[in-house]
Amino acid sequence: MEPYEVYAIRYATVARRAAENFIGGDPHDAATSLDYFVWLARSANHTFVVDTGFNRDAARRRKREFLRSPAEGLALLGVDVATTENVVLTHLHYDHVGNFDLFPRATFHLQDLEMQFATGRYMAHANFAYAYEVEEVVGVVRNVYAGRVAFHDGDAELAPGLSVHHIGGHTLGLQAVRIWTRVGWLVLASDASHYYANMEEGRPFPIVVDVAKMIEGWSRVRALASAPQHVVPGHDPLVMQRYRAPRAELEGIVVRLDDEPRG
Repeated sequence: MEPYEVYAIRYATVARRAAENFIGGDPHDAATSLDYFVWLARSANHTFVVDTGFNRDAARRRKREFLRSPAEGLALLGVDVATTENVVLTHLHYDHVGNFDLFPRATFHLQDLEMQFATGRYMAHANFAYAYEVEEVVGVVRNVYAGRVAFHDGDAELAPGLSVHHIGGHTLGLQAVRIWTRVGWLVLASDASHYYANMEEGRPFPIVVDVAKMIEGWSRVRALASAPQHVVPGHDPLVMQRYRAPRAELEGIVVRLDDEPRG
């Protein structure tokens, strides 16, 4: 089985208080930030983009600091979004699906339950609907009719050494991505755990549909990885500190995840 190179590409950030990142707040509240990533998994024969991020307009509406287009970040690694054939959508929140229209040739891999959630009764409640953009959800539905969405009911192997795994908790249909690398099995947890501290300290992130499933999901992603340090959270700025840039000019933009983390 050929190993994949795996990269995290940082495209936006927002300042937050630590209390916003944990149910029940944080008794040691301090200024922190939440970073936004898309990911790339590439082997000799397969290329997968994981999530598509959001664009400058969405950043302005939601008051996020937009650093670069995810497409520009991928181009720095030699990936052309116009010809990319496989995109894993971990879920349909605005910061994970916002640029789907930049991938005209891609098949989008999505959990059945996520589409049910994003188009069903729960979206009548602002608490759940807030993190979705209706036009993006409608756009993905149009791609269903165009035959460009591959639905998965739970765990599924997409290629040798790369599989998706339904986790749930954060949304009904969240999926993590398990990837074979030179350091063993790596898991992109996406929003199964926004920060290392969520899963390591047992404190759930407040945007959640099912707290019990979120907590169970931490055990699941750890079991899927070769070692706990090879579970990569979805939004933690520490990712940029624990891993190295593949080239000096990509410092602060891209880190390579198929490596042993520092610290």
